[in-house]
Amino acid sequence: MTYEAVTAEVAVMGAGSWGTAMAKVIAGLGHKVVLWSRREELAEAINRDRENAEYLPGWRLPDSVVVTADPAAAVAEARTVLLATPAQSLRANLEAWGGAIKPGALLLSLSKGLERGTKLRMTEVVEDVLGKPHGEVAVLSGPNLALEVAAGQPSGAVIACSDERAALALQRLCAASNFRVYTNDDVVGVELAGVVKNVIALACGIASGVGYGQNTLAVLITRGLAEIARLGVAMGAKAATFSGLAGVGDLVATCTSPLSRNRAFGVRLGLGEGAVAAANGPHGVVEGYACCGAVRELAADHGVEMPITEAVYQVCHQGAAVSEAVESLMGRKIGAE
Repeated sequence: MTYEAVTAEVAVMGAGSWGTAMAKVIAGLGHKVVLWSRREELAEAINRDRENAEYLPGWRLPDSVVVTADPAAAVAEARTVLLATPAQSLRANLEAWGGAIKPGALLLSLSKGLERGTKLRMTEVVEDVLGKPHGEVAVLSGPNLALEVAAGQPSGAVIACSDERAALALQRLCAASNFRVYTNDDVVGVELAGVVKNVIALACGIASGVGYGQNTLAVLITRGLAEIARLGVAMGAKAATFSGLAGVGDLVATCTSPLSRNRAFGVRLGLGEGAVAAANGPHGVVEGYACCGAVRELAADHGVEMPITEAVYQVCHQGAAVSEAVESLMGRKIGAE
């Protein structure tokens, strides 16, 4: 396909906060966008009110955003498809409507998770289900809290793809004066950083809920970054990726912001709520909770030690008390940094 024509039609599949925010950004650059909602009533409400009051209240969507509950109609003419569904439902969604995507269309994953069971990254799920070549599948990641992006606050992101032409085309599609987009060819590193930072954000939320201060958070963020980088390098990623926006940038934002669902979930755990009760709270999908087991398995597969991830897994899925997890982390043998 001609990559320069990629902006002719854009589909954003998923009308949650992040999908809606990206639809707003892209439409604001003059592109026609079709936003897919899995619920007809939400699609009708957004079309009528020009606002996603459920997931992104207070921000008007440009008139060039059309919302539909028909996924096949959403992707039928799209030359670019942004995938903004929760990670654990991506495979089922692609199996249901992925066949309607135009041949040669570029797919850009906005989801940050690992598929439970397979341990596949989202770009790998796309390639597995649709048989798409690597050069037509990309990932966008970075410190991108949806409400701040929708508000037009200065932000940045990284688009990673093995095909430089495709990455540049997607960069042109998404980059705005207040939304800087960089390109990268390290798909593994960019994608993995977006996954594991959610687990570290859970740990930071737990620490805040317990009442620990900034010293503790600084330790968790710093050592959490070391865990992410160790696993990434073991999986073939570039070490430099983790010092960029997709690595430390996204990690800091997710670990410190009250807008972070993963951090908020961790706070509830630290305050004494059980994991099941906290998971049913008003957070939307908490990817760190959903995929910390898969991250733990990846670490074991590659012989990488990830003590913070292990502690989060024990609290979330093995019934360990928060106090036990803290004691386990602090009781570890010390050595050179």
